[in-house]
Amino acid sequence: MGFVASFVSQALSLLATLFVFAVGLFVLAVVIMFLIDINQRQDAIRRNYPVIGRFRHLFSTLGEFFRQYFFAQDREEMPFNRAQREWAYKSAAGVDNTVAFGSTENTAIVGTPLFANEIYGLLDNEVSDPPALVVGEGARHPYRASSLINISGMSYGALSAPAVKALSKGAAMAGCWLNTGEGGLSEYHLSGGCDIIFQIGTAKYGVRDEQGNFSEEKLKQIADLPQVKMVEVKLSQGAKPGKGGLLPADKVTEEIARIRGIAPGKASISPNRHSEIANHGELLDFIARVRELSGLPTGFKTAMGGVEWLEELCALINERGAASAPDFITIDSGDGGTGAAPMPLIDNTALTVREALPLAVDVLEKHKLRGRIRVICAGKLITPAEVAWAYCAGADFVNSARGFLFSLGCIQSLKCNKNTCPTGITTHQRHLQRGLDPEDKAVRVKNYAGKIHYGVGLIAHACGVPNARALERHHVRLIQADGKSRPLSEIYPPAEQGRVV
Repeated sequence: MGFVASFVSQALSLLATLFVFAVGLFVLAVVIMFLIDINQRQDAIRRNYPVIGRFRHLFSTLGEFFRQYFFAQDREEMPFNRAQREWAYKSAAGVDNTVAFGSTENTAIVGTPLFANEIYGLLDNEVSDPPALVVGEGARHPYRASSLINISGMSYGALSAPAVKALSKGAAMAGCWLNTGEGGLSEYHLSGGCDIIFQIGTAKYGVRDEQGNFSEEKLKQIADLPQVKMVEVKLSQGAKPGKGGLLPADKVTEEIARIRGIAPGKASISPNRHSEIANHGELLDFIARVRELSGLPTGFKTAMGGVEWLEELCALINERGAASAPDFITIDSGDGGTGAAPMPLIDNTALTVREALPLAVDVLEKHKLRGRIRVICAGKLITPAEVAWAYCAGADFVNSARGFLFSLGCIQSLKCNKNTCPTGITTHQRHLQRGLDPEDKAVRVKNYAGKIHYGVGLIAHACGVPNARALERHHVRLIQADGKSRPLSEIYPPAEQGRVV
């Protein structure tokens, strides 16, 4: 017993000593921080409230986390609320994503879509799969595609290698395409065997020579790959129209630099526009040049600030002949996403797809080019209702980036530009990438795309049409400021010429 008592006494004495030592270190640290704060001149809060003022930054940082998980309601968050994210997560996981009791959607908000269901629904034997559409019938190698949802442009560099590999394999399993984004074509894009849309950005990454000019030879090499189905010339994107792509220096690894044809360890900043394209004529000339070199359907991607430019472009196309037209136009939304962008552009520049899509379709129909030019759209369309709205408005195809990021496990931590993404999706730090298993996530990509198809089909069948490509503007109504809804066909009356399928 004496030995035990002695051991306990010594242990307590040691703990007391350690406690006093820890308190002493704490007091010393507080004194040092006090002296630093009261003498520094960069932060007024810390100078006026030494030590305590440091908690302001801590609470500001933690506030983003606590709002997301504890305080915000299901439909409150931006850019995507919890209800949207949970639908994507459950769909990707392949689990039940039905809801109970009642909708949490506030249908009184102006612009909310309500689909006009038919009183007599369709039986199972009256529905059909969406028909495939041909893009670029005049190209040497037209592309036939059927998927209602496809993966929008996200570069290797903005995304990690495991993320791109998962998207590639998942796209192949789902039967949809994967857009490379402007960062060039990597082995990871090709690894899953999916259809590839190769994007040419303003810096010509992947198809540039040593001086940074467009390389016809490199384009031919890429176009010869069987998986590459179309070429998209990127003029701008919705998150930063008028500004080139930006990849921070700490994300420009040796491999990424090699693929892009730039120096490693330096920020990858694309020009604000293509040096070859300063007017409509040069745009059509460059598209024709790329289409001839590649033999592939070629179009362009842009955000829209209005439709006057499209009116002028269509007039020039008709003057030159329909063969001069782009094979497709990808319309990106002003509220689209990106890995890094200036706040004034990401918040307050370019029309959203809700306005831009029907306006663009109407201009094409007015100039009788709707059957010649396919329309692809993107911009916060991650649930079946949002995708179905796009088909009502006149889209031929819908792209999504962030919907597929959620299928990979994105938690909307808003760290895409920091190289510290906790899920491994947008970081090149190996210890963070370790948590992203491409094999598992590929299945989730496939599941998410499948649930989009299924959900859009439910809406189409409720509206009395056999598939999503049969949806028209009168099938969706939008809530107005007076609380009443109006059909989209009244807000944007369609021209006589309809879509060619």
